[in-house]
Amino acid sequence: MKICIVTGSRAEFFILKNLIKKFNISKFFKDHVVITGSHLSKDFGNNFNQISSSKINVVRKLNLKINNDNESDISQYFSLGVKLFSNTLNKIKPDLLMILGDRYEIYAAAVAACFNRVPIAHIHGGERTEGVIDEALRHSITKLSHIHFVSTKEHYNRVRQLGENKNYICNIGSLGVESLNKSKFLSRNQIEKKLKLKFRKKNILITYHSETLKSRSQNKKNIITILNSLKKMKNTTLIFTMPGADSNFKTIISEIKKFLKKNNNSFLFKSLGDELYYSICNQVDFMMGNSSSGIIEMPSYKKGTINIGNRQNGRVKAKSVIDVDCNEKKIKSKINFLYSKKFNQNLKKIKNPYDGGKSSDKIIKFLKKVNLKGILNKKFIDY
Repeated sequence: MKICIVTGSRAEFFILKNLIKKFNISKFFKDHVVITGSHLSKDFGNNFNQISSSKINVVRKLNLKINNDNESDISQYFSLGVKLFSNTLNKIKPDLLMILGDRYEIYAAAVAACFNRVPIAHIHGGERTEGVIDEALRHSITKLSHIHFVSTKEHYNRVRQLGENKNYICNIGSLGVESLNKSKFLSRNQIEKKLKLKFRKKNILITYHSETLKSRSQNKKNIITILNSLKKMKNTTLIFTMPGADSNFKTIISEIKKFLKKNNNSFLFKSLGDELYYSICNQVDFMMGNSSSGIIEMPSYKKGTINIGNRQNGRVKAKSVIDVDCNEKKIKSKINFLYSKKFNQNLKKIKNPYDGGKSSDKIIKFLKKVNLKGILNKKFIDY
């Protein structure tokens, strides 16, 4: 089976890497990896070198020329993506397109596949992120797709609710959780030397993305509120990672950089790579912001997450994930709560709802059995 796998962001590649490597060593599959999106943007660290160092063969680089962050710019990136993916699929002629998530570059790949009559396997469908435009894109991708690898029973039911055939829906858990469970973490000293930082008594990882249903001014107000909640923390190292390539991402980066100039205990990294990222997650006290990583992966470390604002509204969450409005006083209160003895004692009992065990093996087993003949002729299933 010839599979075209698309990755458009650093987080997405970390999730897919283990699966891609298994495709590489299997005689049943011939995989073609296509990179696009923020992987090829200077603003996000040009991740192509990290992908190459993983010994993964990239057959195509589709540069969407991501530079600006206005809504009209995002629409143009999507439009260019449809054109580039259409040409690429025409050349590769895969039996199956494999995509993950809900971003606009992934949606572009799905639309191109639809018009080129290429069946689609979609990972992480059926989920909800009601605070961002991606919510609509994800469900649209589900309807364009033919095979669905979902992460929980709730998401399985939601994909069925969208009229999809249960015989083509497989609950695998999260590839990201499988990946971190197999990772060997760097020590605290190794991280400090590699990143030229110093861990302190308290250490927090912060990843905050744009809420794309809100204006630039609202996103600016939100990130300033979050930064204000952190600026008076004593003996604390603050590690920031870059927001995703969404509308208004430059506003968020700009405010973080201003904060760094006034707070020498703070650090911002464009792209860490999976080894460093997972190792930092293992060392910090908790994560805060609105990243899906804080919800899907962080519970496996038996550590807490402060989930701020509306971006992740609707997601299935472990009890270690604490929701809070973007309000300085409330955020400070939740920070104190996550450092409390009571909260940390309860962390020992936390179960990650996204831990499906050998997720990549489940995908491979399913694809080896699936019959792609006639799969393009989808029927809406009423339940």
